[in-house]
Parts: sequence; C-alpha cells; structure tokens
Amino acid sequence: MKQLAQYQDGRLELQEVPVPVPPPGGILVQTTCSVISPGTERMKVEQARMSLLQKAKARPDQVKKVIDTAKTLGWKAALQKVRNRLESPTPLGYSAAGIVVAVDELNSRFHVGDRVACGGAECAFHAEMIAVPDLLASPIPTGVEDWQAAYTTLTSISMEAVRQSGVRIGERVLVLGQGLVGLLATSLLKASGARVMSADYVADRLQTSLAMGAERIVNPSQSKLEDEVRAWTDGHGVDAVLLCVGGKGRDAADTAISCLRDRGVMVIVGIYDAELSWKTAYMKDIQVRYSRSYGPGRYDPQYEWGGQDYPIGHVRWTENRNFEACLELMRTGQLNLNPVTTRRVVFDNVLEVYNKLESELGVLIEYGSPGFSRSGNGEPKAASEFTDLPKATLQTTVGTLDVIGAGNFARTMLLPHVKEKITLGTIVNATGLSARHVKEKFGFAHAETNAAQFLDQDAAAVMIGTRHHLHAPLVLKALQAGKQVFVEKPLCLSQDELTQIDAAMLESKGSVMVGFNRRFAPATVALMDVLRTVSGPKTLSFQVNAGVLAPDHWYANVAESGGRVLGEACHFFDFACHVLGKPVKVTAQTVGRPQVPDSVTAQIEFADGSSAQVIYSAEGDSAFPKETFRVFASGVVCECENFMKLSIFKQRKETVKKFASKGHAEEMAAWLAFLKDGAPHPLPYEQARQSMRLTFAVLESIREGRSIAL
Repeated sequence: MKQLAQYQDGRLELQEVPVPVPPPGGILVQTTCSVISPGTERMKVEQARMSLLQKAKARPDQVKKVIDTAKTLGWKAALQKVRNRLESPTPLGYSAAGIVVAVDELNSRFHVGDRVACGGAECAFHAEMIAVPDLLASPIPTGVEDWQAAYTTLTSISMEAVRQSGVRIGERVLVLGQGLVGLLATSLLKASGARVMSADYVADRLQTSLAMGAERIVNPSQSKLEDEVRAWTDGHGVDAVLLCVGGKGRDAADTAISCLRDRGVMVIVGIYDAELSWKTAYMKDIQVRYSRSYGPGRYDPQYEWGGQDYPIGHVRWTENRNFEACLELMRTGQLNLNPVTTRRVVFDNVLEVYNKLESELGVLIEYGSPGFSRSGNGEPKAASEFTDLPKATLQTTVGTLDVIGAGNFARTMLLPHVKEKITLGTIVNATGLSARHVKEKFGFAHAETNAAQFLDQDAAAVMIGTRHHLHAPLVLKALQAGKQVFVEKPLCLSQDELTQIDAAMLESKGSVMVGFNRRFAPATVALMDVLRTVSGPKTLSFQVNAGVLAPDHWYANVAESGGRVLGEACHFFDFACHVLGKPVKVTAQTVGRPQVPDSVTAQIEFADGSSAQVIYSAEGDSAFPKETFRVFASGVVCECENFMKLSIFKQRKETVKKFASKGHAEEMAAWLAFLKDGAPHPLPYEQARQSMRLTFAVLESIREGRSIAL
C-alpha cells in the first residue's frame, strides 16, 4: 500500500509500505478520503525544513534529552540517536474516513464493510490502509458521504473548543482566526444558537466565514477590532473568545482580553504560546481555558488504545462522542462543509499540494479505491472480497535474523551491531512506515507489520525489541517454532509468564537470551578481572538516579511497561547476580506507591555470604550521574560511573580506566558468535531466569512488607 512520508530535511514521499494489522480491539480500514489540516501540517513541513540550529532553538526540550543521553551513554550514542530521528520518516494526517476491511477479535462494535470516520495522529494517516483502535473510530450515518466524514476529527477539535467556552444560546462570541478550525468553530457556534463575530486578516476567509454562519466579520488591518466588538455588544464585550491562531507572544491574547466582557472566557484552541498582560486579565477576572484536541480521552492510552471508555454520567462528551455529534450535524445539514473545501486531490498527486498550503483551507484527498461506493447510502459495494488482504510470502532459514520492533532503541543500540554480520530477513513493526525505513537502512529482505506471518516458519533467529507486554507472548511463539531468541529486558511481566517460558524451554530446540547488556560492558569485564583475584564475600552498592518519570512516557502505562522496577531496575538486579552469584533472600521497600513503585531500595543476600544494596530512585537531581556503583572486597574497592569510568583502589593506589560502551555492541557480538560460530551461549537461560525471579521477589517484598526467600 502507499503512505505519505515526511523526512526531517523537508522531503515528502509517497512510499510503498506493508499493510498494517488491526490493533487489539481495533479495525483495519481502507481509506477512501482524508483531509489535510493546513495549519498543523504546514507547521510540521516548515519545521522539518529548518536547519539543525533552528530545530534546536525551536525544541530546547529535545536538546536537553540529547545532553542527558550523552551523560549516560556518551556523545557517540547520543548523536546516533539524533541521526536516527532526523533520517526516520514520520507520517502525516489525522482525519480520515473509509471502509472496514478487517476486525480484531476483541472488537464488538464494527463489522467488515462498515463505513467509519477515523481520527488520531498516531493512526489516521494519509495512507491507503489505516489501523485504528475502537474509540478513535465512529460509524458514518446514512446520508453522510465519505468526504464529509473525513472532516470528523478536525470538526471535533472545533467542537471541543466550543464546549470549553461554555457558550449558551444567544451569547456573543468572537472567533479570532478563520483558518479551517476557526471556520468550523464558527459554524458550530452558529448551530448551537450563539451569535458569532469572526476576525481574520485574509479577506477570502472572512467571506467564507459569512457562509459558515458568522453574523459579522472584521479585518483587523482595516478597522480596530476592539471598536467593532464594542459597537456590536453595546459596549459590554463578548462573552467568549476562541483563539484559533498559532505562534507565540501577547498580541493575540491582549486583543482577546480587550474584547471580552467582565468575567468572560478565553479559549486557546491552536498551538498558541500565550503571554497574558496580568493587570488587564486580572481586573476583568477572565477565565483562560485550553481546549485539548478532540476532547476527553485524547492522549490517554487507556482510553484510546485500551478501549476503556469513560462513563457517560461522569464524562458526557468524550472524543468519540464528539465524533458522533459532529457526524450527526453533517447528517442533518447543520454543518455545511462545502465552503471550507477549497481543493480536492487524488492521493497519487498529493505531493504537489504541500507547497501551496498557505492558500488553502480544507484539502480533501481522495483515494479512488476501486469497488467502493461512496454515495452515502450506508451500503458499500465491493468488487472484491474485503478480507482478501495482501499476505506475505516469506521464507526464513537458519542463519537468518528476523527482528520484531523497529523503535529508536533498536535502531540505535542493537541493529548497527548486527548489520552486515548476519543475514537480515524480516523487520516487523506496527507502523509500516518505520518498518520500510529500517528495511532500507539496515538491509532487511522484507518489511512486515504482522509478526504472526513468519514466527511459525522454519527455525531461525529472532530479535524482539517491542514494548514489554509483548515480550513473553512473542518469546513463547518463537520458542514453539524452535527459534534462537534475543529479547530485550524484561523477559516477561509476571511470574505466570515466566512459568510458561520455563515449560516452553523444556520442549523447544531454541534458546532465549535476555538483553541484560550491562554484564557485557567493558567496565564490567574489567571489574570481574579484578574480582577474580579476590577471595571471600563481597559487597556491592549500586545507585541509580533514574529521575522523575514524565506522565506521558510509555513507562507510565503499567499494562505495557510493567512499571519502572520490573521494566528497568531488573537491569541492576541482573548486574548484582552477575557480580555476586546466586541470590537467596531479598528485603525491599519503596518511597512511592507500593503497587506501582517508581523508587526501590533492595537489600539482597547471596549464597556465598555476599550482599548487595540496589537503590533505584525517581528522586534526586539530573546533574548527578545516572548510574554509580562500588564493590568492596578483600583489599580492593572498585568504583564506577555510568560504566564509562572505572576506578580501582588497591594497595593504596588508584587505577582509572575509561570506556565508551554500556555493553550493547559486546552483547550483540557475543550472541552472533553463538548463532554463527557455535560459541557457548553468552547468557544461559537459567541466569536470566534467576534475575527475573529476583525482580519479582523485590516487588513481592514491597507489596507484603517482608523478606522474600528465593
């Protein structure tokens, strides 16, 4: 299938990519129409064409992330991550309509052949096929054509802004900015019984605004907006202002405040970084509200991708219910989309449009899929079977490495170390655009979106770098097929999954290696060389300055990540086992929530009398090194910072060794030696299993408030 791809140097391409698969509980949709959002998409294209310096100035938060990565992984790894980001294509589009061609078994709302409106910048792309979760799709009513329904997501942005304004029948509203979202807001306000004044500097947009329901229009370059508002409202000011503009500064906000009545409402709709004049806003006692995209549920992964709807008694208008309301207005004719549709383009010719977006409002992309009726009568006509989707014809053989998961970690830390060192078969990623990019960059033979299409084939090696909740299911399927498996940590998210993997290992001809890379780091190798010369028990103290977890980080979704202790601190429990041997008892506590701890202190006893204390903390300051440890042994102290600097104190002398790797390259080299040269397995399953059992025991100790024997 074809999909529109954008690169960070400004290039736009139509690319052939694998067909996606429905997400859990979701649907696969053959796109019939999608709409370009001129403001948002023009901004993305312009940002992509910026120089590196301009990008850095525009996104200081990303610069900070690069610096933080450099502190822990070194500048080489940090720059490689930046390079990967810059050269990776990204999708465009978030408002579309089409026909359901496949339904996940967990979905109970949709059927093959249903016409649906779809939304979401994470799924409703400009592409011939899109995979959409249940609550980001709504049925298209009879009487609404596909091209109209393609506006649903964009209209929902405007609808949520109207809801945030709290406007009632007869109240007067100023819509500042008559781009596509502003024009749709004007129409929705009119439909709700409000009186609307619209303002814009573009004369054509103001004329369109009249067609969309504005009572009065103002061009601020020709007359003073505040005076026009004063005359229109008998000197009182408007009840609400919808700021449908972009950029930053105080001019637009100051204008809005000056036009508001006392205790009026200002709603910020677009990507506008507002600066308020305190005295004016304070004296009018205005309310400032931000309208977040399509409505409640947006950016909540449990709602959008987990299918957990909000009860209507608590949240009347979710984003999906906003979708439905917009479609109903289209059905009844209260929302006329003809005036805002300034251009229609066939998908194959879409590239030429992006150089002229500044003069467009709604640009409708038509996909012209043969065999579909888009007359709005509710009955799609198919020339071929809907479920007759393209199937992969893949051949995998021993000596071939398949990879599941093409995220930035895999592209930066793993794949560069296997490229050209083993035959690369299939790269699988949920996003076809990323799968195709990684295929071309690293030299895979195939790109796919469905792991099930090759996991059952002849035994080979497979690398799993997906999000954590998929690790155990994919490992089990790969072992059943007799594959040699590398899986990023953690191996699994529950003791029950570990038991299932134990049983699979007994029956399988394959093997499992978990990505505990720190035991392969050159600093670790140097440490072990020192400790081999020292007899008797040892003491390890390991501190991890993990920092506060951002609320929108995927680790915050415990169903996917398992939480930070299970998903990340397992690294350091494995390191303790590698250095000190077999653990026999652990006592742990947390300063966070016992059920989902962000911080943990674990005291671990080992069979030979050694002990370890691992402190993984979400507190602290980022200026302090992320990972530090000390090992105390008979006549020796070893101290390490970020696995880059190892200080050895022995016989009253300090020896300092410096390194530039946390072990990813060495880990991959060891696994490839096992796969290709018959070398011993670099991390036997029993050792990885031991580290996972210790991690589960740490969590059990926190929950039960007692020591746990292993």
